Amino acid sequence: MKFISTQEAPQAIGPYSQAVEANGLIYTSGQIALMPDGSMETRDIEYQTKQVMKNLFYVLQAAGAEFTDVIKTTIYLADMDDFAKVNEIYAHHFDTHRPARSTIAVKALPKNALVEIECIAMANNHVDFG
Repeated sequence: MKFISTQEAPQAIGPYSQAVEANGLIYTSGQIALMPDGSMETRDIEYQTKQVMKNLFYVLQAAGAEFTDVIKTTIYLADMDDFAKVNEIYAHHFDTHRPARSTIAVKALPKNALVEIECIAMANNHVDFG
């Protein structure tokens, strides 16, 4: 098991890791709209979703992966009425790659976030010839 950490994404706000690699898979912790300095993106769902996707990008990158390596995501929404807006931003980051996904409405998220996303990705999927 390998613990993944990067300064490009916010540090964990509790006793957990940004991600863990085990048995050829990367499991990210749920990302909310925290910025690397620990401040919260408090604007609307679109800004928050963009920050969440940026955080996931950097956590995956630190593990040697990218969005095309993701096999499953889980999205938690504070308001299911935000589904379409989140879906549009999410789709932009995954392009034609379509991992399995669950979207769940929740009563509340940490720091009153509007969205949280976690993912599972394949590890060591890229060869560096360089």
